[in-house]
Amino acid sequence: MAHQRSVSGLRSHAPLSACSHLRRNTLCVPSSRRSVSPPSLSATISLRPRSSAAAAAASTGVCTVKTVGLDSAATVGTCCGSRATAPLAVSAAVSSGWHTRFAAHARTRFGRDCCTLLKHPTSATATASATANNLTRHLCTPDTSSSSLLFRFPPSSTSLSSSSSYSSPAATSTVARSHPSSSSFRYSTIGRTRPQPQQQKPTQHQPKKSCTSIPTLTSRILHPQNSHIQGSRFKPFSFNLRASFASSAAVQLDMENHPQALLQQSSLQDPDQYWGHYASLLHWDTPYSKVLTLDPASPSPVSYTWFKDGRLNTCFNAIDRHVLAGRGKQVAVYYDSPLNNEKRQITYLELLDQVQTCAGVIASHGIKKGDMVLIYMPMVPEALVSMLACARLGVTHSVVFGGFAPLEIQKRIQDSKPKLIIGGSCGIEVNKTVPYKEMLDKAIDMSDHKPAHRIIFQRDVGRVALDHSRGDLDWHDEMQRIRLAGKQFKECVSVESDHPLYILYTSGTTGLPKGVVRDNGGHATQTLATMRNLFGAHPGDVVFCASDVGWVVGHSFICYGPLLLGCSTVLYEGKPVGTPDAGAFFRIIQEYKVSTWYTAPTALRAIRRVDPEATLSAQYDLHTLRGLYLAGERSDTGTIAHFRKVIGGKPVVDNYWSTESGSPITGACQGLVDAHGTKVPPIAIRQGSAGMAMPGYDIRVLADPEETSTGYRLKELGPSTFGNIVVKLPLPPSALTTLWNNSAGFQKSYLSRFPGYFDTGDAGIIDEDGYVHVMSRTDDIMQVAGHRLSTGSVEQILAEHPAISECCVVPLSDKLKGQVPMGLVVLKFGVTEKEEDIMKETVHMVRHNLGAIANYNQTHIIRRLPKTRSGKILRRTIRDIIAGKSLENKQLVIPATIEDPTVLNELEEAMSNLGLVGNDGEAGKVDDTVKDLKAKL
Repeated sequence: MAHQRSVSGLRSHAPLSACSHLRRNTLCVPSSRRSVSPPSLSATISLRPRSSAAAAAASTGVCTVKTVGLDSAATVGTCCGSRATAPLAVSAAVSSGWHTRFAAHARTRFGRDCCTLLKHPTSATATASATANNLTRHLCTPDTSSSSLLFRFPPSSTSLSSSSSYSSPAATSTVARSHPSSSSFRYSTIGRTRPQPQQQKPTQHQPKKSCTSIPTLTSRILHPQNSHIQGSRFKPFSFNLRASFASSAAVQLDMENHPQALLQQSSLQDPDQYWGHYASLLHWDTPYSKVLTLDPASPSPVSYTWFKDGRLNTCFNAIDRHVLAGRGKQVAVYYDSPLNNEKRQITYLELLDQVQTCAGVIASHGIKKGDMVLIYMPMVPEALVSMLACARLGVTHSVVFGGFAPLEIQKRIQDSKPKLIIGGSCGIEVNKTVPYKEMLDKAIDMSDHKPAHRIIFQRDVGRVALDHSRGDLDWHDEMQRIRLAGKQFKECVSVESDHPLYILYTSGTTGLPKGVVRDNGGHATQTLATMRNLFGAHPGDVVFCASDVGWVVGHSFICYGPLLLGCSTVLYEGKPVGTPDAGAFFRIIQEYKVSTWYTAPTALRAIRRVDPEATLSAQYDLHTLRGLYLAGERSDTGTIAHFRKVIGGKPVVDNYWSTESGSPITGACQGLVDAHGTKVPPIAIRQGSAGMAMPGYDIRVLADPEETSTGYRLKELGPSTFGNIVVKLPLPPSALTTLWNNSAGFQKSYLSRFPGYFDTGDAGIIDEDGYVHVMSRTDDIMQVAGHRLSTGSVEQILAEHPAISECCVVPLSDKLKGQVPMGLVVLKFGVTEKEEDIMKETVHMVRHNLGAIANYNQTHIIRRLPKTRSGKILRRTIRDIIAGKSLENKQLVIPATIEDPTVLNELEEAMSNLGLVGNDGEAGKVDDTVKDLKAKL
């Protein structure tokens, strides 16, 4: 039976911790919000420190335990350590309302003895000794947000506590403690000057016995008065700087010894310590036995496992534990829709209630752990609620981007075989609505797999008729049904670390989507690490990711990343321009006090085209913004320079990653601090580069495999030598573990060409300083306005036209969108239809089947296509001709397998007549810096 936790929207429970080196030998005592005098009931609990360092601290330290209530704060007791035995005695007077409720639930979590201890404080001290460590290990940790050391819920469970300026009637009591220099407690935070105790290397994680349930506390202690919570700082991963970085002036001189490089090396040399640290900031129901387990004999494509034997729940880590930390009234989601003229603020407590209710809806239809739910919704909070509700149940979700046409939806339904579909009635664009329900119905009609029910979220605009005979259900009716029945799903189903959290489909070179599988434990760990290291984000920050929840960026940095860290996330349903103008993003930053902004270069180019002088952005206060982060396609240096000026010189950080990686592969970390809590200057932004390798990624550049008599030989290329970008195995925790229902395809697509390495499908260089320059794709995937689009998927549609015999799709460079597809088609003999009509029809076909995101506007008719003798179209050769390479300038290499070399002259002439020669589609943009770099290569 799966381990479960119980938390209701009006109740809370004490979180657990699996972080051995963050255990604290103290006891937090929640209080009732009612103004009552402390009762005479008291309990004495002996706590034995878990380490010699802790024992030394306890032997000299004095603890004062007090409760924090809405109307009163009563000192409960003090304790002193004994040098002989180093016990920590806590004399706690507890409010009568609390101790009985706590005791009633403590039996299930900590055993009957603990319950007896709380009710009868004179119980044998042996009982107290047996249970106190279990209690305090999970209930307390230091709060470093103020100059005095406070103990609250642990970062390994909640990672959150309020700042010293926050007067909280929250669900925690505090323990003010003297902090001797010999103590092992050390928290480094950005911008803090509090003297730090002596550093201690984190202890190695040891497995602990798991408990199956948790005590539930009263809801009255969960409502902070101040919803504008400034988050406390996370304990950073500690590392020592080399002498070359004693001052920031050395940052530009020795990139090999830069802290980001050192941290990346540390993550490869000692992955257990590095990833174990960030895993300890999560709550684990069952501790993992080992961080990284290598198993060469494993039958799976990858011979390694992350966080073996560990169990957790991602939804609990993203919502429940923050509510338990007293942050229930902090805003979790800011919803802003200029398209719908709607704004909403959803607190963590409200989000918890909605997710519990939605989980109850899903569970009521027989959906359970291991099942699949497909989500096809617009950018509305209900999309996030659906994702988190699935995670709560241990149900795998598959989110489909709302811009996809019925054929693409059908492919995903057919492959994932969901037992339930959650959809929206429509999406809203600037001048129209997109009929989601209609497209969903068509997709289901085309699919062999037909789920029994479709839950439809009806929008005020574009309401649709529901067909109950087809299994249509109304979202609001279903939520109300569960509320009235009191069947909200208050538990969090504990799942294995490698249990699939979600699958997300990415384009394949054959045109068939590939279902990337993301697990729970590794995803949560690395996403949390990325939020801290790359963004320098902290609990309470506001993160604005201008993407879509249907893409991996939306999964990581709209939904899970900000919520795992305890941030507020902005869910924006609008455009960079036209809703109402090019100042829309800057209004968001000012209105919600955004600190981290994430978007695609395409959006910035659109803003710059409309507002080249940045007059609109100048009207907004952007002082809260700490950084702008770009991904989805290559960023041109002109755009980066322009927007760095727009945001007042703050860093504009390009980073490179993929659906498969789940987190940035390269970047420039903005959140690193040294062992003293001092912020480390980040690496310099280098033109044409997406930064240096992020922790966990061992990036190499390899030549194409050379065939030998004994097999294939791999050759690693030197600095600034163009080749295939690969990642040495094992991949870090957030990376895909396999493809859904296609383990063989995973092996073939990513692991077979370069044994021992993961093939990213990209090509580029690593320069002398370790900066990664991604130059092009090695397959036929285009980056269209930040979206991955397979040329094969477009070709399949073109080939269905009755007048077309052959076709080929290649990318063209576009200043705004990066790349756009162009079709070259050969007509069948005897076709009498006008060529102009054929070209218009093909454009309509692609847009109808793939949607407007394909940005398909060009079809050109030619006599024939260059092919090999085996009939394969020479796509690379076509791209080279369009890029300006020719037989005349001797830059065009004639493939040895070409069927008829004379076709190249015909193609050159045709492309020249169309004005396409010189369009370097692989670069994805017009950028002199890239051209110069290519020339050097």
